[in-house]
Amino acid sequence: MEKEYKFSADELESQIKTLSQKGITELYVCDNLISSDKKRILTLLTKISEYAPEVFVSFLTKANIIDKELAAVATNVFCSFNIPFECSQKNGHILFDKKVYASKARVLNDFGVVFGFELLYAVDLGDNLKAFLERLDFAVAQYPNHLDFPQTQKTFSENCNNESSCELEPKTTGIFSAKEIRYARDVSFACKTFYTCGRAVPWFLSVLKPLRIYPSAFFADFAEWQRCNNCDYKSGFEPENETHKSLEKMQLLFLEEKYEEKGCHEFFTAVRDFVVLNGAMSRVVAEGEEAVVETSYNPDDVFSPEACDLQSFCENVCMENCRVRIFATDDGPDYEILD
Repeated sequence: MEKEYKFSADELESQIKTLSQKGITELYVCDNLISSDKKRILTLLTKISEYAPEVFVSFLTKANIIDKELAAVATNVFCSFNIPFECSQKNGHILFDKKVYASKARVLNDFGVVFGFELLYAVDLGDNLKAFLERLDFAVAQYPNHLDFPQTQKTFSENCNNESSCELEPKTTGIFSAKEIRYARDVSFACKTFYTCGRAVPWFLSVLKPLRIYPSAFFADFAEWQRCNNCDYKSGFEPENETHKSLEKMQLLFLEEKYEEKGCHEFFTAVRDFVVLNGAMSRVVAEGEEAVVETSYNPDDVFSPEACDLQSFCENVCMENCRVRIFATDDGPDYEILD
């Protein structure tokens, strides 16, 4: 059983030298003061790079402190930035600055830094279901590695005697009903299952485009699919405890249904290759699991820029049955065509 350690914000910097000797492989820095202190995060990143380069570090990070300097230093560390979406309100209307978050995501993507967004619903004054779904659609469009929904964690309701947890408890209002809160919960759980735990970021937007629906509508449909297959939020299903292969199987089953429903099933062969090849690459990194997969397209084409437009890809790229070996190298995952 893995041992957990907890450090206060004041202890953290001095404890970095001890992480390796304690066998710590993952460190989560969730302090609100640190999250808005760029200088302190830079210091922590530098020390982790020097004393514990093998440790994965997840930083709660306010968007306003993200810039090229921070991103450049982060490239030296195995880390992720978790960025909360912060809203304000004016005259009873919720306000969300898309330009700020889009620019910060662009900086992190340009430097190849892993990041995710943290989304809440029915907490801020003036919030409503439409606004939450718009935030979700916007978030997915920025290519985050993951999307987190604290209110959808199984431990959330259990910890609601904790003051900080109670502050996040969804509240019904005249513009955000209890039914809509349940809808937001189910959509966010579907997103966590399909997108985050399913590691869908490399291919999701390409695969979504032919379906001509917003991400939030896609996740709403998947939430209904989960309900029908007894793997939704209420069933007690926990996607983080599933193997990635089992989640990939769910993704492919649902995607085939959607492509059939939308009358574009002729593209599904390419969709399957996108999902299977990227999934195998992710498992090499995350689980050290090498594999041989069979594809209908050459992986050189699947991993090319042409794959960004699935319809054009299918119209212009020739099919080529391949057996592809996915394996690890010192520079990351790689592949070779066996025959």
